[in-house]
Amino acid sequence: MTEHLGPLEFVGDRWIIGDPKRAGGSCLVLTPEGMEHHRSQALGPPAVVPWSTFVELSIRATLRKWHASRTAGVLISSGGSQMESGPSGCSVNGLLRHPYEQWSANYTHHERPYTGPHVFLVDALFRKTSEARALHRLGDPEWLSTAVARITPLPTWWPPKANRQVSEIIEDLGT
Repeated sequence: MTEHLGPLEFVGDRWIIGDPKRAGGSCLVLTPEGMEHHRSQALGPPAVVPWSTFVELSIRATLRKWHASRTAGVLISSGGSQMESGPSGCSVNGLLRHPYEQWSANYTHHERPYTGPHVFLVDALFRKTSEARALHRLGDPEWLSTAVARITPLPTWWPPKANRQVSEIIEDLGT
């Protein structure tokens, strides 16, 4: 089984976005009910957003841990780069329904670097699952494990083809 795809990682019996082990960090746990935002310093239970509330989801990820710092955000953006950086460089973004509003939650980057192809593919997975109106499937560990295992080896040198292949995989797995 594939253990991770960029910031998406299988821990215990759940898929988690971000590093749950880092002190002072945060992560998002994908559960059957919805997405739980865990913060290590937060008081009380984690904030939960039900899958039915989301209209769409996307994920942003920096390639290296230090790229998510405020300093890197300033340096990288001032150089004209389109690379993700800064404190919101590692975040999950969505559109919530009733009333329609933007939603965002930051997560802590893992110690390991993420590859460009994996960052592209994990975002394609979230976007294409949104388009298929199947976001609730992200909370099904078996479904997501199968999807990640099939998506991880896809070549990303031609993004339109990779996006189409991710859509076909999601369709093939059923919504």
